Amino acid sequence: MSKGEPQSSQEGDKVRPAKLAHIVFRTNRPQELIAWYRNVLQAEVALANDMVSFLTYDDEHHRIAIAMLPGLVERPAMAVGVEHVAFTYGSAEDLFQTYGRLKADGIEPYWTVNHGPTLSFYYRDPDLNQIELQIDLHGDAAETNEWFEHSDFSVNPIGVRIDADDIIRRYRSGENPEQLFARPVIAPEEIAAQLPVPDGGPLSLKTPSDLSVGNH
Repeated sequence: MSKGEPQSSQEGDKVRPAKLAHIVFRTNRPQELIAWYRNVLQAEVALANDMVSFLTYDDEHHRIAIAMLPGLVERPAMAVGVEHVAFTYGSAEDLFQTYGRLKADGIEPYWTVNHGPTLSFYYRDPDLNQIELQIDLHGDAAETNEWFEHSDFSVNPIGVRIDADDIIRRYRSGENPEQLFARPVIAPEEIAAQLPVPDGGPLSLKTPSDLSVGNH
């Protein structure tokens, strides 16, 4: 095993991947996508040719691949497939600085939400792929699982919308982060209003029960 190679994750007779390595996007507009991910993730181009470009923002050789393929067609807004891809920042200030930098460049989130386990800002890239920039709101997986157990997540698996500028202002003014980032409990009839509006129009929900964990 070479130096720096990830350790295999094995438990009994189960051999699991050591990490999630990269994401590949197909596109008709490679230069737009490359520029967007370089800006949003502050990524560097590790390799580029007429067919594919590799981008990285850490010690992995590539985290994002952008492939130019002939004959691609636009994907319908509500098509089956990957919902979004999420990237975690190391601190609230890192996320908030990124939000401010992108806003100054005209890139704004279409949805800002306190999910409970995370504080999340959602963006759309030039191909309308949905990208989540987030911070974890709990110290580790055990704390997050405890939150799931004792919270109202089974009733509201979506979260509560937040005003990004307001929460950043309050955070930087010294408000207690534990209190500021605590997800409020809302009434079931308010849950649907926390969702973003898709490009094709408002998401149709018959009842709050349509949002239950078992239906996703």
